[in-house]
Amino acid sequence: MASGCRIGPSILNSDLAALGAECSRMLDCGADYLHLDVMDGHFVPNITFGHPVVESLRKRLGQEPFFDMHMMVAAPEQWVKPMAVAGANQYTFHLEATDNPGALIKDIRENGMKVGLAIKPGTTVEQLAPWANQIDMALVMTVEPGFGGQKFMEDMMPKAGANMIVSGSAIMKSADPRSVINLLRNVCSEAAQKRSLDR
Repeated sequence: MASGCRIGPSILNSDLAALGAECSRMLDCGADYLHLDVMDGHFVPNITFGHPVVESLRKRLGQEPFFDMHMMVAAPEQWVKPMAVAGANQYTFHLEATDNPGALIKDIRENGMKVGLAIKPGTTVEQLAPWANQIDMALVMTVEPGFGGQKFMEDMMPKAGANMIVSGSAIMKSADPRSVINLLRNVCSEAAQKRSLDR
């Protein structure tokens, strides 16, 4: 995966009847990775897809694309091995969904995946902080989990700097996804440079 600011379209906002082709289209437009939203109808009200779809996408797209699994599920421990076997690269679970983050982090690593830890808008960065040195990515949500197409919550911006940006409808529904991806990458890079100069 590319270094610097990385942009990952959320494929939940794609034409799900042509999911493989949509993923290929995003990668051709310059996406650095694919963000796959998994919802179980318990942690969030909606249901999306599970590891069989991930396995099918991996077979179609090959080993190169990086799959970040955003596990909006009530029992994230249950799906670690199936997602690893299906071809997931990163397993991003919600801090709010488990009583034992440390054990889950260990299990994800033992199954050969990177670890992401997500927090809802109502969860503070301080609650995530004890695990920061044990994870590869922190996902600070700027919408409530469970629904695509929501308005960006600007009040989430002070929570953290970012070098991986997930965007759904802004990219997927655009007439020119490549331009949106490039714009997001440029804005992210400029903000990162400004932060480094301000230190």
